[in-house]
Amino acid sequence: MALSISAVVLLAIIVFLLVKKSGLKAGHAVVCMLLGFYLASSSVAPTISEVTSNVAGMIGGLKF
Repeated sequence: MALSISAVVLLAIIVFLLVKKSGLKAGHAVVCMLLGFYLASSSVAPTISEVTSNVAGMIGGLKF
């Protein structure tokens, strides 16, 4: 659960910065948000969740 909250906060910050600095229009951000809601309720959602968990695990396992 902590991973998903962190991902949501990170993605929200990225979208906010894109709207402010890169000229992303609010309508485009809304379309992206709706796409996320539809993807979350689709059959591909478990695959996306597994991939993000694996990537987070790989990043967490990196030694500096």
